[in-house]
Amino acid sequence: MKKRDSFMLGVASFALIAFVVYASKQMNTTRKLRKASDEGYETAHDILYPSKTIAAKKLRFGPILPE
Repeated sequence: MKKRDSFMLGVASFALIAFVVYASKQMNTTRKLRKASDEGYETAHDILYPSKTIAAKKLRFGPILPE
């Protein structure tokens, strides 16, 4: 195989891998946004997908009944 052919094969494989990674990230983002929109305005996006670094210890999910 010529040097140019192997280089083109490497570029093509890189492009394919980059496209697959981009498509999977786009699919995950679309899935998250679709789930958030299906929940409606009652449930905020930060409740469905809380930040894992800022989550407080007393944070509760779902309706909270007064005590």
